[in-house]
Amino acid sequence: LVMVFYGSNGKSNPVSMENKVEHQAKNEITYDIHLPSDLGMLYKVRLGLQSLENSISQLCLRHFKMQNTSTLDTFSLTINKTLPLSLNGDRWIEFPVEWPLKEALSVVTYHLTVFSRNILSERNLVHMTACIYGTHGDTGDRSLLWSLQNIQQGEDNESFLVIVDAVELGELDKVVLLISSKTDCKLDIKKLHLKEAVKEHPIYVFEVNEAFSVHANKPEIQREIPVSFVIRGDKKKNDIDNNLHKEGSQARNLTEYTIKVYTGDKRGAGTDANVHIILFGNEDKSEVFQLSQSLEHQDPFERGKVDTFKINTKKLGSLHSIEIGHDGKGFASGWFLEKVEITDASRNSVYCFNCYR
Repeated sequence: LVMVFYGSNGKSNPVSMENKVEHQAKNEITYDIHLPSDLGMLYKVRLGLQSLENSISQLCLRHFKMQNTSTLDTFSLTINKTLPLSLNGDRWIEFPVEWPLKEALSVVTYHLTVFSRNILSERNLVHMTACIYGTHGDTGDRSLLWSLQNIQQGEDNESFLVIVDAVELGELDKVVLLISSKTDCKLDIKKLHLKEAVKEHPIYVFEVNEAFSVHANKPEIQREIPVSFVIRGDKKKNDIDNNLHKEGSQARNLTEYTIKVYTGDKRGAGTDANVHIILFGNEDKSEVFQLSQSLEHQDPFERGKVDTFKINTKKLGSLHSIEIGHDGKGFASGWFLEKVEITDASRNSVYCFNCYR
């Protein structure tokens, strides 16, 4: 039995109830657990069974009571559910924590539709989970292949529905997929549609369009899929929302590079010309950037000085070369460049390109 606690300041790590039994009586077990003090006011608990893929064990949950031993604040809830919720079904339940004079969130049933090419033919060999994130937290990793509904198969397309019960997530932000397999295979996933079961709209669309090569002897694949756009049912609102999500998605996919330019320390080394740079990586190349706004100096590229610039561009992968030059304008356009250092914080990498000319 594992629990995860969500508070206004964050969530706990999964807390295993193993070796935490404080008191046991007939049909009742009391656990003594310690949570980080910085979780803030608790608003949600997720409770479930772990490591039971090949087990038919069931746990009947009748009642849940939680008390803060310092403040004596107490929360209780009647559950009356059995885990797993169905044969080979969801092994997790979530419930909101209700406090006096504070409105609690509600439990929502979400419909997650997966559009793919070949997952159904591999479903008995593949383990695949999705963790859905919103403004009110996440669902934790939920299996996508245990209990499928509304299965549709065509010659080159297929789709299936997964039902997820969770405390309401608010505006949805991203889905994180985890994929592993007992054998080598390739899974082709097109997109995900996500909405509340009782509502036609909004429908959150997550474009994937990727074929995942899964190997039995390699770690599971993790892929973060940001929301691509939202179908609201109102064309005008759709256009506004989709533009906002497109801009947000583009911003999330940008990488910041810190560029340090070292001008040599010799007579006539500086330049007043306009300097530009292009970055080349093993995945892509950047557009042309003008290096004009030095973080240190109002007049950049002076003798013996180091100038720092920050640029944002698409993900380039591992950098292997750069193109740097100037337009020859200005009274003193000649320039002796010692070297360029580029830091990619997202990859924790620093690249040094020596010039000395």
